[in-house]
Amino acid sequence: MTIAVGGFGLCGIPQALIEAVRDSGVRDLTVVSNNLGVDGKGLGLLLEGNRIAKVIASYVGENKLFAAQYLDGLLDVEFCPQGTLAERMRAGGAGIAGFYTRTGVGTPVAEGKATAVFDDKQYILERGIVADLSLVHAKTADAEGNLRYRLTARNFNPLVATCGRVCVAEVEEVADGFLHPDDVMTPGIYVDRFVEVTAPGFIEQRVIRPHPAEV
Repeated sequence: MTIAVGGFGLCGIPQALIEAVRDSGVRDLTVVSNNLGVDGKGLGLLLEGNRIAKVIASYVGENKLFAAQYLDGLLDVEFCPQGTLAERMRAGGAGIAGFYTRTGVGTPVAEGKATAVFDDKQYILERGIVADLSLVHAKTADAEGNLRYRLTARNFNPLVATCGRVCVAEVEEVADGFLHPDDVMTPGIYVDRFVEVTAPGFIEQRVIRPHPAEV
């Protein structure tokens, strides 16, 4: 099964849904996500139980277990440039089978991929991503499943929501009535299920800005 998961680091991750996947006992997953959280949080929970067989991601990041399993050959990892990963999910959600990009030309990213020349420049073909299941985190949902994200927690979530054959959202609150059309960031047509949860509020890195008087 292929699961696409929203979030960037620990920002905007569907923590409760990830825990539900872990508790289900499912194994041999292919996970599509920008990265795999950190050790003990986010998608790192699925790594701990050896639930993941393959990862399509742009960043190993702060997850030591991710790096260790990759280096030990226990995890099949397909590295994908971040912008290309975002566009692959957007394309999958839009029904686009593939697209050409210059990103990765002449690097290991291009190995085994079809190429074409446009305006005397070489491009590589990247395939759109369609997941069996999408898991996202949103700030607010209404009864029709329309979603609104909060600030940078928006990150990959709208793209992930569209590329899954089934999309499940965890939301921090359910609106009275319906979201205003200008506030809808993911239309409910893409969302099959949502559940109201209490956001864990993880902080991946805490940075303290010096007081102006101390500078």
